[in-house]
Amino acid sequence: MTHNSATRGVFYVHSAPSALCPHIEWAVGGVLGVAVSPDWTPQPAQAGTFRCEFSWSGQAGSASSMASALRGWNHVRFEVTEEPTPSTEGARYSYTPDLGIFHAVTGIHGDIMIPEDRLKAAAVRAALGETTLENEIDKLLGKPWDDELETFRHAGEGAPVRWLHQVV
Repeated sequence: MTHNSATRGVFYVHSAPSALCPHIEWAVGGVLGVAVSPDWTPQPAQAGTFRCEFSWSGQAGSASSMASALRGWNHVRFEVTEEPTPSTEGARYSYTPDLGIFHAVTGIHGDIMIPEDRLKAAAVRAALGETTLENEIDKLLGKPWDDELETFRHAGEGAPVRWLHQVV
């Protein structure tokens, strides 16, 4: 879904094999409408893979489009954030091959905003004994994705950040 509000965010590729790096650039560039050529650096947490991160600006909904373009790609781990605008919520997407995609709505301070129906469903599953409330809340907050990506995030500390702007 595209809105007329401009926003910005950060796109992180935590790990990707070198053969997929140009394809990631093409997919994200297609969403933003500009050529994307980030600085790829080796990912020490997984031999033979590379990482990059860059800040972007574009239309609201661009993070969703980027995540959709790359979801399901094996051997790629990524996150993309989008800041809220006066007419749209912020967003965070995380992806790992094992867990798939995680999406959260974020507020103006970056907090994850959990819709009431999802909280109620989690409480019902816990009350029925299918799971624990703690496990359900962890999933709603993206903890399994954070746990899997944490090693890759720390391995990338100090990496250069580049700004990319969408052509409007």
